[in-house]
Amino acid sequence: MSTEMTIELSVNGITYSRQVPVRKLLSDVLREDLGMTGVHVGCEHGICGSCTVLVDGMPVRSCLTFAATLERSSIVTVEGLAADTGAEQMHPVQEAFDDQDAFQCGFCTPGFVLLIESGLLTHQAEEESVETRLAANICRCTGYTFIKQAMQQVSPCGSCDAGCGGR
Repeated sequence: MSTEMTIELSVNGITYSRQVPVRKLLSDVLREDLGMTGVHVGCEHGICGSCTVLVDGMPVRSCLTFAATLERSSIVTVEGLAADTGAEQMHPVQEAFDDQDAFQCGFCTPGFVLLIESGLLTHQAEEESVETRLAANICRCTGYTFIKQAMQQVSPCGSCDAGCGGR
């Protein structure tokens, strides 16, 4: 049994082929091999959500996921969000975080941004309350008020208090 394998991943629209140990975590491949330092590793147990990336449009804890299991997957990190809007412009979710001052130390911000973006992509933001959606990630600095406001700013129903499920 081989301890390494060659995988092909699309990360932020660029295809990479890498020889990786079969038990190497996606967070390590992204940070160490590809230089995607916007992927933060906090708890290393999948609890805090700071390592969240999008895999085929769905939020995934990169600190729990073996890269070898994602052959030919499409991965988006926080660095890849703005690429869709142009080099000089922030992604709407990033802009909402900036507008609402929705960060203090900023360590959890990439995970929250991608969590919110995944809800918008899959239309879950329309079905879940703001609190339910954000419960998947942890911020140790804030009381979540500004993060909730950022999510409401980009949600399809605007600033409804109950989230889009309250329509």
